[in-house]
Amino acid sequence: MTDYYGRLFTHHQLTEEERQQAQTLPSQTADKACFRCSTVFEDRHQLPNGARYCRECILLGRVRTDEELYYFPQQPFPPQNSLKWQGQLTAWQQGISDALRQQFQARKDTLVHAVTGAGKTEMIYQVVADTIDAGGAVCLASPRIDVCIELYKRLQHDFTCPISLLHGTADSYFRTPLVIATTHQLLKFYQAFDLVLIDEVDAFPYVDNPMLYRAVDNAVKDDGVTMFLTATSTDELDRKVRAGELHRLRLPRRFHGNPLVVPQKLWLAHFDKHLKKNKMVPKLAQKIAEQRQTGFPLLIFLPEIRMGQAFAQLLADYFPDQGIGFVSSQTENRLEIVEQFRKQEIQILVTTTILERGVTFPCVDVFVVQANHYLYTSSSLIQISGRVGRSMERPTGELLFFHNGTNRAIEKAIQEIRLMNQEAGYGTVSTMSANS
Repeated sequence: MTDYYGRLFTHHQLTEEERQQAQTLPSQTADKACFRCSTVFEDRHQLPNGARYCRECILLGRVRTDEELYYFPQQPFPPQNSLKWQGQLTAWQQGISDALRQQFQARKDTLVHAVTGAGKTEMIYQVVADTIDAGGAVCLASPRIDVCIELYKRLQHDFTCPISLLHGTADSYFRTPLVIATTHQLLKFYQAFDLVLIDEVDAFPYVDNPMLYRAVDNAVKDDGVTMFLTATSTDELDRKVRAGELHRLRLPRRFHGNPLVVPQKLWLAHFDKHLKKNKMVPKLAQKIAEQRQTGFPLLIFLPEIRMGQAFAQLLADYFPDQGIGFVSSQTENRLEIVEQFRKQEIQILVTTTILERGVTFPCVDVFVVQANHYLYTSSSLIQISGRVGRSMERPTGELLFFHNGTNRAIEKAIQEIRLMNQEAGYGTVSTMSANS
């Protein structure tokens, strides 16, 4: 029964005996929406008895207008000493860490707007530990499974308390003071957490998703605190900051003290036409060949899966002596291939935006092919750029945007990277542009 604390259930997910022990909630809100996911009930989704049901969150169990929802109130955990990380924060990081602890004590929701590679994860350690050590419950959530798995590995190493990892294909849930979960998994909780942290808050599918906003609101306790972590803020978060609903903390400097690498724009015409003929644009082949002379790993982004698959096969023909891999959201052994790239068993990794965030590859260079494609937003281009120069070992790197006509997303991404560098005290960091 302890695994039920802080969890939300439909009528048919519990036995009669369990329902008698649980607290009840109405299945629909005052505005006729699903209590769990906030989707408005529709008359066309009706059962034979006339009751309506929610199709939006039906995979988690059917919410019906003629049945109540059930939850078991969260209970305190034993006080403990949970943090075993012995690392040292920079002065900039320490300032954010201290501010987060103050914001939590004041019960104020907070946005941490920090550049890629600032060390956001380490900055939240102390406020997470404070909450757990006092007997509270913490959830660190992200929209992306890959990010959750990376966080789980890191926090397992840095915290002594048990941690549960929740995503669509993860093992069954068990109650722990620290939960790492995809944002969809928060739909299964109610009044469960004293502190909820949403990492990569600008990422799909969380951004602009009212259902997942509702999930966060339900999962945090009435007197709990929500903290949002991002390198690229959103219109919704900016609106909340202006309205006084969120307090913004900014960190424009990377942990190693070096500026963000600014993308270099390179003109590249007829990429698609060459690819269909199983050929590579000579200019691109030359740039890849030059990069391979450095010995540093190369991450190449393409906007579409079919394009990435074809290009990876083409690379194998052009560079037969190089280990080449491809990953997308559809790659079943994605984590295995990513690990091979990290260990340099693969030298060139072709990817879609699935690797735009949440992964660190020391010393990597990044090429973005067709950077002006409509699927690349300024936010995703900033995140992709953030893969370069993340390590103390090599805080610089080559970052190329190949395009056949620049656009607003490219220019906005470059402008924001420059502004962050200026805010960090680096002045104007130049970038090169080649049109030949």
